[in-house]
Amino acid sequence: MPGPLPDGEPMPSDGALPASALRAVGARGFGVYVHVPFCASRCGYCDFNTYAPGDLPGWRPEGYADTVLAELELAARTLGAAPAVDTVFVGGGTPTLLPTDDLARILAAIDKTWGLAADVEVTTEANPESVTPASLRALRSAGYTRVSLGMQSVAPGVLRVLDRRHSPGRAAQAATEAREAGFDHVNLDLIYGTPGETADDFAASLAAAIGAGVDHVSAYSLIVEDGTRLAARIRRGELPQPSDDVAADRYLAAEQTLTAAGFGWYEVSNWATTEAGRCRHNLLYWTGGDWWGVGPGAHSHVGGVRWWNVKHPAGYAQRLADGVSPGAGREVLTAEDRHTEEVMLRTRLASGLPLDVLDPAGRAAAERARADGLLTIAGDGQAVLTFRGRLLADAVVRDLLG
Repeated sequence: MPGPLPDGEPMPSDGALPASALRAVGARGFGVYVHVPFCASRCGYCDFNTYAPGDLPGWRPEGYADTVLAELELAARTLGAAPAVDTVFVGGGTPTLLPTDDLARILAAIDKTWGLAADVEVTTEANPESVTPASLRALRSAGYTRVSLGMQSVAPGVLRVLDRRHSPGRAAQAATEAREAGFDHVNLDLIYGTPGETADDFAASLAAAIGAGVDHVSAYSLIVEDGTRLAARIRRGELPQPSDDVAADRYLAAEQTLTAAGFGWYEVSNWATTEAGRCRHNLLYWTGGDWWGVGPGAHSHVGGVRWWNVKHPAGYAQRLADGVSPGAGREVLTAEDRHTEEVMLRTRLASGLPLDVLDPAGRAAAERARADGLLTIAGDGQAVLTFRGRLLADAVVRDLLG
């Protein structure tokens, strides 16, 4: 997502959108993202817009839902009669630090604002230690249909390096509790390539995720972000840099193990046991849909206009209290911007990239990638990454874009 605009285009104080954007809203689906920027503690690898209690003296989670509802009121005035909401994703941060009643109120307010589609997918992220059987049952009763748990690893040493607070077995236990609470769709997030992680460590994490009976697993290579504690430790020589070769080995292990257990990849870093188990909200992002992002630092996209909110919770709340849009800036995507994003995102999907969206140079690059064993070309004209192509996805995309 973009940072400050190079041309400095401000967001209108009332949040108004161009008429062309309003006419196009929902053409490829419509979702709502709610950002909850609070965590019990900050993980050493995390550079998300999150805040631990010491970062915000006097903060109480009980007051946050009212601010979210204020932005939803602004959104209703801005969009007017938008399509029913296909997907809701409450992320963070740790959304389940909020009282369960507040998470229910937020979902009810989204329903009141635009209406929820009959088959709406409603996801909340959660840290394993932030949920209980009772809270999971309450979330399911409130209308949440999917839960995504941050597992990362079951290896104690890896959890220590990542500054994760949960015990090695807690994530799988929480996944079991979620299924028992009535969630048909449960995801576990894994991170691989952490300094000090062994092949056996990652194999144990995969086995635990599969053994928990979930229908979705996300597995991401560790990225060392500037400004994090992990980056500082590596810079000081306390930990080695993650290895690209090790990451490739871990990805191969994930693909082989998950495939053998009945999971199929549908995006480079995501596997599900069924089509229904795929994260429809993320697919909305990856296929050019529209969404309103609520919360500090949240990003939105409607009809070719992208904007992002101010990051600090206090500034975000003050703007809404003043009746002003919390948007910090925006950009109107050009046709070239949209083309670049479509190639970048659709190439990563198992459904593939339609060759007819490429120019002649791009189609020639696709043919070279096919000859090199990086792509297959399906009979319907879809370019799909091979396993080797998935390992080199960024390079393939660069070539397709010239």
